[in-house]
Amino acid sequence: MSDSLLGQAVVYLAAALLCVPLAKRLGMGSVLGYLLAGILIGPFGLGFVGHEGESIMHFAEFGVVMMLFLIGLELEPAHFWKMRTSILGLGSLQLVLTSTMLAGGLLLLGMDWRGALAVGMALAMSSTAIVLQSLKEKGLGSSQAGSSSFAVLLFQDIAVIPMLALIPLLAVQASAVAHGGAPALLDGLPVWLKAASVLVAVAAVIVAGRYVVVPFLRIITRASVRELSVAAALLIIVGIAWLMKLVGLSPALGAFLAGVLLANSEFRHELESDIEPFKGLLLGLFFIAVGASINFRLLTDDPARILSLVLAVVAVKAAVLVALGRIYRLSFDQTSIFALGLSQVGEFAFVLLAFINRLGIVAGDWTDTLMAVTALSMTMTPLLLLVNERLVLPRFGTRQQEEREADLIDTEHPVIIAGFSSFGSTLGRFLRANGVEATILDHDSDQVDLLRRMGFKVFYGDATRLDILHSAGAASARILFIAIDDPATVERLVSTVRSHFPGLTIMARAGTNLDAHELLDLGVEQVYRDFLDTSLRAGVEVLAQLGQRRYSATRSAQHFIRYDEAALRQLTVHRHDTSAYISNARELIRLQEQLLASDRASTHNQHDHAWDSASPVTAATEKTA
Repeated sequence: MSDSLLGQAVVYLAAALLCVPLAKRLGMGSVLGYLLAGILIGPFGLGFVGHEGESIMHFAEFGVVMMLFLIGLELEPAHFWKMRTSILGLGSLQLVLTSTMLAGGLLLLGMDWRGALAVGMALAMSSTAIVLQSLKEKGLGSSQAGSSSFAVLLFQDIAVIPMLALIPLLAVQASAVAHGGAPALLDGLPVWLKAASVLVAVAAVIVAGRYVVVPFLRIITRASVRELSVAAALLIIVGIAWLMKLVGLSPALGAFLAGVLLANSEFRHELESDIEPFKGLLLGLFFIAVGASINFRLLTDDPARILSLVLAVVAVKAAVLVALGRIYRLSFDQTSIFALGLSQVGEFAFVLLAFINRLGIVAGDWTDTLMAVTALSMTMTPLLLLVNERLVLPRFGTRQQEEREADLIDTEHPVIIAGFSSFGSTLGRFLRANGVEATILDHDSDQVDLLRRMGFKVFYGDATRLDILHSAGAASARILFIAIDDPATVERLVSTVRSHFPGLTIMARAGTNLDAHELLDLGVEQVYRDFLDTSLRAGVEVLAQLGQRRYSATRSAQHFIRYDEAALRQLTVHRHDTSAYISNARELIRLQEQLLASDRASTHNQHDHAWDSASPVTAATEKTA
């Protein structure tokens, strides 16, 4: 490895380690952190990375390929078939309407109709990597906006095939491909033979995925060598990407197709675990390369033109998506996330624009400008989602829903449940079955409508607002149970209740141990980790199936909960110090296992007092801290 390559690796890694944690701390997400890292080290920033960003981009695009392979693994063919209406309807409308409007705008700017049509199709694409990563980080992947975004992105990836077939037909000269880049395997062949070759390549991926890859993976698995499994997973993805590249198709689409075919195989989860680290690293590199590729010289030479083009493209795409959101009856909240999330130009535009340039459909200066517009629009997306989350939804989203719902909260009960998802609804049903009514609040308008149709009396409202809490009877209620997923919302709600309703007992659900630490740090003592009871129920069943007495297994689970709750509280003070946290966690786990072993060997609870007095745990904590 050359000194230059090692130096570049150090620069990329250092920039990522500096910018990504900072962006996450500011609530901007990792995608924007990677983009800022690329801008910082790029040729128009500090200059640590030169103009070799294009070659790095080609390498980093494998991150997108791997991501689509993993998406395919998670999407079973039956589920894909169920989504066909939204994929074909919503996806096709977005692509056709956006391409038409952008092409019309480019015609007004003086571009030839062939170039306007080709560029309009390229700019209509959205970034699969940025959108899915951003929605995942914000926990919106399963929302209506998330599923609609996925349908549009999936249709766009599929549409790459006809685009790559149509764009060469728009070329003025059939030999224009020779002006730059390596020719594809099928260059020079008749159109009908190219089409047949493409169909053969897709069929080969389907047949290989079903009859070759699965037997091949079984052979590799029998070797019981972890490195071979990882190598086999990489070989599958790189091989499919190479085959698709040879016939002029999107490597990412081929990887997605292979993932769908393997979704029902027994190797699904193993492939996910093998590919995930490479996907994350290469996606980060891709975003850094995008940031480094922004030509700020064009921006400084003619900032009005570049920024106007960026804003115009984003506005046109967002307007089309807003209209589609209303047609498909998405709420205001979901429509705004859907429209702003997909308003950027996607990573495939870099490939399509380079292809268009090689064919001579548009001039080189237009290509450079459009590349800068693409990169800047991608950089804007995390910022737009942040503005939407912090400014737009709190002001306009809630107001629209409140105007729609005219009735006020007209009941007061001893229990208030904030957040009525799966956890909250189960709690509410259990209480009602035992004669205890609860006042239920939820800020998701779609969830409220669904629950009302199911027979629940649910009130739409932001539980962090003081007037909503007063209307819900917080002054006279005895218990507030928080079943909200968003930690920031939970923190605001706890602060409001502590300040204005000090006599109200707060109980809260925690999705993870980290959430539980945050709640304990806020002074919420009664914290319920929803995964703990379920996991231990499963553990009791496993022990019973293995021949242990169910009573003994159940008692062991009760001891485990008590010990784990005590350990959780002791670890809370170390949650910001990773080294101390891990050290203490290891010691407490060891001690917990010793206590459980002693409980099994004794019919008395002599060790319960030892734990409750915290003497052995405290000594272990002090020793390891």
